[in-house]
Amino acid sequence: MSMPPPMLEDLPEEFPVFPLGGALLLPQGRLPLNIFEPRYLAMVEDALGQGRYFGMVQPDKRLPRGENGPGLYRTGCLGRISAFEETGDGRYLITLSGVIRFGIAEEIEMRRGYRRVRAGLSGFAADLHQPADVLPFPRQILLDALARYFATAGIEANWETIAEMNNAALVVSLCMACPFAQEEKQALLEAKDPMLRAAALRALLEIDSFEGGTEDGKTPKAS
Repeated sequence: MSMPPPMLEDLPEEFPVFPLGGALLLPQGRLPLNIFEPRYLAMVEDALGQGRYFGMVQPDKRLPRGENGPGLYRTGCLGRISAFEETGDGRYLITLSGVIRFGIAEEIEMRRGYRRVRAGLSGFAADLHQPADVLPFPRQILLDALARYFATAGIEANWETIAEMNNAALVVSLCMACPFAQEEKQALLEAKDPMLRAAALRALLEIDSFEGGTEDGKTPKAS
């Protein structure tokens, strides 16, 4: 039984952030993380005692390094720890479930070695209510583009699992899982709405397939 989405006013506006290039978290997405650095072990411990929230954000290569570390993109995604396991060698294996995007207003004082921000959430309130259908084109078009992309990248597809996903879950999963460039992942995160994100995803799949020089790859027609 799925839990109802949180109310905007119940979400924190100050929270830790985990800067990690190439790691994309989207609202309604689920990101597995292997936590082993001492500062991020501390971050997870603190988050578990304070609502389980922290944000994912990518470093921005265009910005100079600051006192706290690399410059950051201004948009990230707030997540909530939805699964947690401590290993015998001191690591944490967690699943972070995406809740809502945020815009960084400012960095605030670090705590136990990890970075923290004050963020604005209200501009992304629509993230709390994901529509069931986010495709502005027939699903089969996305599946065909995906088949060509997988063929180019040499990725084995689990088409049975893909067939079981609704359109919203499929777009989120593909955006997060496909090995796009860091800048491309950021563009997917910053898409204004889920339909524009789906269109951007299709474009990336088709561009990467074309650059790979293949049009092979077929998927069963959607019923």
